[in-house]
Formats: sequence, structure tokens, C-alpha cells
Amino acid sequence: MSAVFLDLDGTLTDPKPGITGSAAYALKAVGLPEQDPEELTWMIGPALIDSFAKLGAADPAAALAAYREAYSGGGMFDCAVYDGIAEALAALRAAGHRLFLATAKPHVYAVQITERFGLDGYLEAQFGPEMDGTRNDKAELLVHALGQTGVMAETAVMVGDRVHDIVAGQKNGMATVGVRWGYGTDDELDQADAICEAPSDLPRVIETLLSGRAAG
Repeated sequence: MSAVFLDLDGTLTDPKPGITGSAAYALKAVGLPEQDPEELTWMIGPALIDSFAKLGAADPAAALAAYREAYSGGGMFDCAVYDGIAEALAALRAAGHRLFLATAKPHVYAVQITERFGLDGYLEAQFGPEMDGTRNDKAELLVHALGQTGVMAETAVMVGDRVHDIVAGQKNGMATVGVRWGYGTDDELDQADAICEAPSDLPRVIETLLSGRAAG
């Protein structure tokens, strides 16, 4: 039985308003120049503490704490499930795939979001970093997830919209799918083993990729 590990932000949900709004709030809270939330979409996906460091925060941990204040206050639910995702997950489950969440978002937030939007029922287990930063690195998170689930990497696919999803999967010997509807650039997605243009195509792309791996 094969397994599909799915990113959350930019893959299952469009989290733009909640993340960028909370990030803009955090920058102002730590005394950095105000930024238009529209200019902060690049922060969707990677570990936020690293992004705040790139933005020049003298204390990235303080910026992250301010972000979490806004995000946990309601920002986390200011998102939407992409059209066609629920149907794609149902089709993957019906085809016999085990489905898991593998997100850079803290686990405590991720499980609330998937429950709120009805995605948790498709997922066998959900993996994300701890609030203290444990397993912030996505490759390390996948090592943990593979160990916890007993999944063999050669039978698994990592699906995401950013380069860190793809690199993490490849470091673990997993097949990788980059999705076009999220926030990754063409250069990021070109590193994936396969590219998916729309949620409705996801089951077919994954089946083709796994079949090719098995034959090879």
C-alpha cells in the first residue's frame, strides 16, 4: 500500500489572509517597518522563524510570538480549502492510498485547521513541528513521520507547493509532486518528479508517478 504525505498551506488550503496578516502584525509589533501583506506571500510554507530572521528581526523568536498571538486569535481560520481538494482526497483514499499531513505549520494549529474545514477525516495521521521548534526542518519531520507510520519511503509521495516540500521528500527517498495552485515559483516546482496543474488531476498524477517508480 502506498502513502501520500500532503503539505497544508498552499496545497490543501489557501492560507494567505491569515498568514500574511499575522506576519504584518508581528513585524509592526517588533518595530520593523510595516509591510503590505500582499508582499509577504513568500512567507507561506517555510518555517516562520527563519522568515522573520530574513526580514531583519533582531529577535526572531519575539516576532514569532507576536505572529502566534494574531494567528491563534483567529488568523489560523482565515483560509479556505482549494476547490477540488476534498474530492481529490476522497479519490486517493478510494484508490487505497494512506493519506498523511506533513506540514511546516505547528501541529497544534494544523489539527485545528483540518478539523474546522473537514479535512481530518481523510487523514490517517498528521505531522507538524512542535511549538518549541522541534522538527521545524521538513526533512527531519518526514523522517519522524516515516518512522511513526512504518511507511517505506520508496512507496511514498510527498505533495507540496514549495521547494522545501520537494527537497525534504527527495532527501528521504520519496517521490515528489509539486502543485501549481499554491505559492511556489516555477523554479521551485521544476525540481519535483512530477507537477500537478489542478487538484482534480492529483489522483492521476500520483498514480502515474507511483506506477512509473514500481516499473523502474
